[in-house]
Amino acid sequence: AADLGCHLDQKTLALVRVASLVAADGPAETFRWTIGDALDAGADEDEVVGVLLAVASLVGVARVAATAPKVALALDYDLDADLESPPDA
Repeated sequence: AADLGCHLDQKTLALVRVASLVAADGPAETFRWTIGDALDAGADEDEVVGVLLAVASLVGVARVAATAPKVALALDYDLDADLESPPDA
């Protein structure tokens, strides 16, 4: 990514971009690219999910809930498999 006078490290910049995609209801493919950049820059899955939690009070729980499947797919989380076999109680 071009510097453009930004003083954030690459990981933080990528996580901020994930937050902006949540706010803008970005497309799934853009989430995949941006989350890939965050992971490549050293972020982990918990930090990516933490972005959703951090912006929930700003963008609304409904927006976060609508975005969560896009984030899960970008993290290669198999939603269908998890829904088919829920954890033991």
